[in-house]
Amino acid sequence: MAKLQLLNQADAPVVFELADCDNGKKVAFATLNVPKALNALNLDMIRLLAPQLTEWANDDAIALVVLKGHGEKAFCAGGDVVSLYKAMAANDGNNHIETFFSEEYTLDYQIHTYEKPILLWGNGIIMGGGLGLMAGASHRVVTETARIAMPEITIGLYPDVGGSYFLNKMPVGVGLFLGLTGASINARDAQFVGLADHFVNAELYGEVLASLLGTDWKNSAEYNHGLLSEMLHSLQSQSSNEPASEIEPLQCVLAELESHDSLESQIDAILSLDTTDNKWLSRAQKSLQHGSPLSAKLVSEQLKRAKGLSLADCFRLELGMSVAAGEFGEFQEGVRALLIDKDGAPNWQFENTQSVTDDAINAFFKARWSEHPLQGL
Repeated sequence: MAKLQLLNQADAPVVFELADCDNGKKVAFATLNVPKALNALNLDMIRLLAPQLTEWANDDAIALVVLKGHGEKAFCAGGDVVSLYKAMAANDGNNHIETFFSEEYTLDYQIHTYEKPILLWGNGIIMGGGLGLMAGASHRVVTETARIAMPEITIGLYPDVGGSYFLNKMPVGVGLFLGLTGASINARDAQFVGLADHFVNAELYGEVLASLLGTDWKNSAEYNHGLLSEMLHSLQSQSSNEPASEIEPLQCVLAELESHDSLESQIDAILSLDTTDNKWLSRAQKSLQHGSPLSAKLVSEQLKRAKGLSLADCFRLELGMSVAAGEFGEFQEGVRALLIDKDGAPNWQFENTQSVTDDAINAFFKARWSEHPLQGL
């Protein structure tokens, strides 16, 4: 096993390391290191990652970056919504929500626009904020244990961290379906919907590392992107037991969602799908039935408004929505029911999507700032 040079502390929430390649170049490693919390992303982690990525981007010796999670259970199970809940409950006027989401989305955008290759090792749970980190990486690898989801409907939020952008780029109807149901997808489906690039067995990580250090990296980021793709294609050919797709068999049915004239009709169509011998689809329907009606309405409106927007404008749209979510109460109630009191009985503000008012939805899209906090993206 290659010897890694530790750049900070071994118990830091994000551990940074360097490894020397055979040709004198270096590979940089950033490891999310809060395994007891399934590497949930908090503000301290964001504030470690962003400047380190900038430093590596400016270091000619660094050929590429590897982003991974500590432990076998998760790359990153989402944002640290418990801390956000406490901030919402405190209501102390310190703009914790705006600060967190502003810095999170800036980091996500940084990854999307990073010049050097970023290999993201997608092992285990990848949800919410974890998917925000993953979506923009240039080389997204998923293993047989990968479980990917944007389950925000269960906590009264909506698919943020760039969901406005990447859900709209999925096959017709699929992004809406995933946003409404929070369905968890596997490695095969992650590739099908455009959230992953390569499937590699988890047990081959050692070979991935050996290949990284033995590759003749150049000074050209563009050339190194190609080298990394070739290497991962080779490792994918050695991998086996890729899970079967859950979404591909439904593609034609989901595409028909676009032809419905209302969200209620789309929801009815999803709930009427035959779940015989399909536990995955049954779970997706239950999440939709028990999720926040406000969130369902927001998902629909979000995707409509974001269609055709640039990535930067999508993040700007989402920041306004997320700050509104911190004020409205639905997000706070959803986190309370799922993660604080754990009673599984959220008291949603609306009984169904028909009862969600236009005023409630419009509050999430109103202009908030004379100069947008993400104007510099």
